[in-house]
Amino acid sequence: MRKGATSEASVHWDNWSKFRDKDSCEALLEMHLPLVQYHVQRIAVGLPRNVNKDELRSHGLLGLYDALKKFDPTRDLKFDTYASFRIRGAILDGLRREDWLPRSLREKTKKIEMTIERMEQEKMRSVSASEVASEIDLTEDEVLTIMSESFLANVLSIDEENKDSDTNEKVGYTIEDKKIDTPESMILTEELHKHLTDIIQELNEKEQLVVSLFYYEELTLTEIGQVLGLSTSRISQIHSKALFKLRGVLNKYLN
Repeated sequence: MRKGATSEASVHWDNWSKFRDKDSCEALLEMHLPLVQYHVQRIAVGLPRNVNKDELRSHGLLGLYDALKKFDPTRDLKFDTYASFRIRGAILDGLRREDWLPRSLREKTKKIEMTIERMEQEKMRSVSASEVASEIDLTEDEVLTIMSESFLANVLSIDEENKDSDTNEKVGYTIEDKKIDTPESMILTEELHKHLTDIIQELNEKEQLVVSLFYYEELTLTEIGQVLGLSTSRISQIHSKALFKLRGVLNKYLN
């Protein structure tokens, strides 16, 4: 950001923090609109096509405004970091209220999960999406799409009430002001990382690269496609295949 822009933002923050100036509020909201769009794009990756991105954007804007109202500039925390929690939480909260996952998709997901569980017990190993597809008369792409679209339903538990807090804050809206992780969280995180590392090593090269760029480098699927010289739809397919293979470990820790 250029020096003049930084100075302008500081003036708006000062006016908003001290006087709740409406013009400064609007200016700050406009400055951070790309942050809303970023989270909309990332969350939309796992959603059915019937979900309207404009609605996601509206939820995200409410989260951004909420962050602006509650942010304390005196704390040692970047606004973008704080706002990201609020924006993402607001979008997920909106999805939960609207029951975005169609009943037909829930039924198909349950059928696929039951088939996976049965086949893995019979074969005593992990099964591929193509094996599951042939068992229930679907194409591999259909199985991958259904599982990818339903995966976010597990993530919505982030919006549950925080039972460890005396406030009405949601888990997804809460940012603990702690410098050191608890022993329990450190053990769980270490265990999760170990399991994920083991499974990620079983992914092929492209799947590993897409997972790394999406979850660690935080690129969108479109940006990853540009890096790898592939279409966004192809990157989406690779991402879905990787999620299918990672679903067991991820579901265990999300639940």
